[in-house]
Amino acid sequence: MVALIEITAWHWAGFILCVIFFLALDLGVFHRAAHVVKFREALTWTTIWVTLSFGFGLLLAPALVTGWGKQDSVEFVTGYIIELSLSMDNVFVMALIFTYFRVPPQYQHRVLFWGILGALLMRGAMIGAGTALISRFMWTLYLFGAFLVFTGLKMLFVSEVDVHPEKNLLLRLAKRLFRVTPDYHGQNFTVRGTGQLTLTPLALVLLVVETTDLIFAVDSIPAIFAVTQKPFIVFTSNVFAILGLRSLYFVLAGAIEYFRYLKIGLSFVLVFIGGKMLLDPHGHPSAWFQVEITSSVSLLVVAAIIVTSIALSVVAGRRDQQAARKS
Repeated sequence: MVALIEITAWHWAGFILCVIFFLALDLGVFHRAAHVVKFREALTWTTIWVTLSFGFGLLLAPALVTGWGKQDSVEFVTGYIIELSLSMDNVFVMALIFTYFRVPPQYQHRVLFWGILGALLMRGAMIGAGTALISRFMWTLYLFGAFLVFTGLKMLFVSEVDVHPEKNLLLRLAKRLFRVTPDYHGQNFTVRGTGQLTLTPLALVLLVVETTDLIFAVDSIPAIFAVTQKPFIVFTSNVFAILGLRSLYFVLAGAIEYFRYLKIGLSFVLVFIGGKMLLDPHGHPSAWFQVEITSSVSLLVVAAIIVTSIALSVVAGRRDQQAARKS
């Protein structure tokens, strides 16, 4: 039975090699020369990544007709949707960062590429640490759950957050240790003038993007553990969500006004996932108490919240456009 197949080092190695191949193909072939990513191109790549993600989810249950491995597929899809949804909030923050630093559109993809590569490494380390903590200390699940509920409520009631790169400690340290050119030098992160390594503003943007993703990962990584504690599913769902983030940025960045209620939806998602983690610590034998919330129910609830928030945002955006035309 597929559900009893043990994930080995070969599965991990094969998946990571595939990711490296796609990343190399992306940077070395499709985006070798800097260019502005148009909406149609971004939408095409977003469709490709979403299709690959759901296709991979089906691979976890090749005997889906008989029900073998269905739980793994549902957990992967649920985790993927949660991670992708939380990444959408990250998209809008990235848009603010690019605006703050006045990054030329043709260089934004390169920043996102290397930023996402760093995010994969950081999240891999965080997933490994989280898995080790949960396996050793079951009460960590309750700590994660309480943190997600708190974060969701804070997101719901706190006003819009603005970016303040000048307060970024890593950015200030980089400026102190290295010289920084006042102007961009193509898509280069560094240049050598008088024999001394000098950073370009693009390198500073990359530092801010990396630290911003680290902050977002503090929310998204605990959220996936509410769905499953299987390391392979946790890691792969995160990877697919992050890989699709670049193209998703270019799809959504120009239509931020159509997602005004998304933040509210994400706050409800975090509260729900945190509550699930508190009430249903995934069948752990030493759980203090347990109210079962299946992965299928979680998938339906999360999908309904996200779709509803986006639908309400689109309706509100169109209503404002019609009002503006009449006036």
